[in-house]
Amino acid sequence: MQAPKHGLAAGEQPDSPDWTIDQGWARYTAAEHATWKTLFERQTRLLPGRACDEFVQGMRELPIGATQIPDFRALSEVLMRRTGWQVVAVPGLVPDEVFFEHLAHRRFPAGNFIRRPEQLDYLEEPDVFHDVFGHVPMLMNPAIADFIQAYGQGGLRAQQLGHLKHLARLYWYTIEFGLLQQRGGLRLFGAGIASSFTESKFCLADASPNRIGLTLERVMRTNYRIDDFQETYFVIRDLDALLEFTRIDFAPLYERVQALPEFQPGDVREGDVVFTRGSGAYHAAKRAEERAEERAEVRANERAAEPVGPGRGTA
Repeated sequence: MQAPKHGLAAGEQPDSPDWTIDQGWARYTAAEHATWKTLFERQTRLLPGRACDEFVQGMRELPIGATQIPDFRALSEVLMRRTGWQVVAVPGLVPDEVFFEHLAHRRFPAGNFIRRPEQLDYLEEPDVFHDVFGHVPMLMNPAIADFIQAYGQGGLRAQQLGHLKHLARLYWYTIEFGLLQQRGGLRLFGAGIASSFTESKFCLADASPNRIGLTLERVMRTNYRIDDFQETYFVIRDLDALLEFTRIDFAPLYERVQALPEFQPGDVREGDVVFTRGSGAYHAAKRAEERAEERAEVRANERAAEPVGPGRGTA
């Protein structure tokens, strides 16, 4: 069954120009709370030893539990006292400029819908579990809180300069899919990983992906995958490293990066600080499978186009 679309993906805009809506907490059904419980319990069992200390601490201090979808008002009360952030409800994906405006003013837009039970392992759009479980605990950290606000401000400027794709790669490879060095080894802090049952294991334990030290120009030149696990995960030394990027004038960097060739998601380049050189086996197998399916489809189309000769017709 085709999953319903939400927000911008559905072509529907709320009445408010900032796309905010009421969370509608009282309207969540018992089944929706049960889906949250399933997701929450399996992910909290999985993340110890995988998630960074700051994620664990943020989760511990927030009113987030297994029994029900969190109330954004309660989350915002705690966040506001700690880092000045609040969570605002939106119907789903919002336009880029709306997203950046919210971040620039320390408002995190979170989808108010939750995935269906048959979508536990993959969802095209970010739902309340991704947005709240994945993102909100890290907003309790002052470095992340300041970085994401600066990203919102930088996003508005990048739009004006025509370089949004380069800045978006920094967000993708850090806030969504970033890894962090800590005492016990590499730990995840990206929301796209923290909220994913399968990728939170793949990113740290599988031999397939590369794990490479993050440098600003390198990550801004690197394409990413939106339809599968990442082929490369970038590693930062600590969360304060992100704040160093907020003190850089990106305009000349955009111009330099624009003139250079882009890197593919699985590339390892000379000069990279390589924590793990991946085998690439997972994505190689997926590509081989896709090629086999394409060849089978071509053969099927060719057979269907063949003329029906004598003796081959139907009675």
